[in-house]
Amino acid sequence: MAALFSFILSACAMLQLFSEPCTAAKSELIVTTIKQDPYTMSKGSQLEGYCMDLLTELSKKLGFKYKVHLVKDGSYGRMDEGGHWNGMIGEVIRGEADIAIAPLTLTAARERAVGMTKPYMQTGISILLRRDIVSDDSAFFDFLRPFSGETWLGVLVAYLVTAVSICIVARLSPCEWSQPESEASPFTLLHSLWYTAGALSLQGAGPHPKAPSGRVISCTWWLFAVVLLACYFSNLSSKQSSESSHLTIKGFEDLANQNIIEYGTLAGSSTLAFFKNSNNPVYRRIYEHMERRKSYVSSMDEGVQKAREGSFAFIGESVSLDLAVARHCELVRVHEVIGMRGYSIVTPLGSPMLKNLSVAILQLSEAGELAYLRSKWWSSSCVAQLSKAAGSRAPSVKGVFLLLAVGLLFGLLLALLELTSKSRRSAEEQKKSCCSVLTQELSQRLRTSNAKREQETSDKNKA
Repeated sequence: MAALFSFILSACAMLQLFSEPCTAAKSELIVTTIKQDPYTMSKGSQLEGYCMDLLTELSKKLGFKYKVHLVKDGSYGRMDEGGHWNGMIGEVIRGEADIAIAPLTLTAARERAVGMTKPYMQTGISILLRRDIVSDDSAFFDFLRPFSGETWLGVLVAYLVTAVSICIVARLSPCEWSQPESEASPFTLLHSLWYTAGALSLQGAGPHPKAPSGRVISCTWWLFAVVLLACYFSNLSSKQSSESSHLTIKGFEDLANQNIIEYGTLAGSSTLAFFKNSNNPVYRRIYEHMERRKSYVSSMDEGVQKAREGSFAFIGESVSLDLAVARHCELVRVHEVIGMRGYSIVTPLGSPMLKNLSVAILQLSEAGELAYLRSKWWSSSCVAQLSKAAGSRAPSVKGVFLLLAVGLLFGLLLALLELTSKSRRSAEEQKKSCCSVLTQELSQRLRTSNAKREQETSDKNKA
């Protein structure tokens, strides 16, 4: 009877313990974590990062206080041959910590030893390598890649300005348009646009300018076109040869089918266990290669550094690889992701905190807080740098743009000098001031109406 009474008391105590809310067991929870950028990082004497922000949000929702310490052995948690766990998992099992918050992968072995919440972040296995090793599918407008968008815009502006300059010079120069009172201008704006386009394609379109000022602009534009086309074809050829000389790796099958680039993963990680236990022949070949070459790395930083040096593909969890891509703009993660899994918070097995934490994580996910934290700590500055690196920038051809500007300005000044010289001779013959004759000439030549049509109308009125 005494034994039965003792068993009933123990059962009641256990039932009361599991029915209490998570904050009733302790006034302050002991939280264990591990340093890993950007989940948990040191900032002076404090800790910050994604996991610390997540812990703060959970404490607000569930109303508990906590104290954080770093795991003593610096490990995530792995079971040895004797069935004992180390790392954060071991601390939770031994009661040294109430919860563990870190990028802890939800696995079957861990689920049997401890309680794991609903995942707060989804991840998978992917490949990290240098950007110049990956070959993307050809885009529809690949022919525009030799020049950047700013360069193409500069070419369009130069084309329009040159056509307008030829039209103006043809009107101003008396060598080109000698009788503005009775003749139409030989170079209309439409003809100037066509002539300039013909020169840009190295075909030519007559008639050509006869005046020295028009010939200066024409020669300058032809030189601009030749240099621009030479740069375009040179850049296009170098890009194609560069792409053809690199190995194409778009996924794990491409990685397994080549022997040029070395690849490896973190020693003793769940990623390695995935390849080791997989029945997929491609994944098995990858594991056998890594085991044969012993191409493992001891840390995430070592794997990223080897990938940055080139000729090495680092296999790891996609969220960690995304962080490396955000930090190092020369790296890229392939699109293929396999072995999807999640990161969870660890509690003791059977703890009443487990369900409360899972519900709070789902609420944060539905409110968009988890997505906000992801964008906050995975922010990247590579977008602007990549746009600068895409295509040839304007500085590579800025000299020919400067040459064109000087040629256009010189041609316009020469046309004004030609018109001024004619006006001076006419002023001497007509006994008028040079300024009045020059003003009259400019008025006649720059009018938008057709002088020839006005003359024909005047002849009809006289008849």
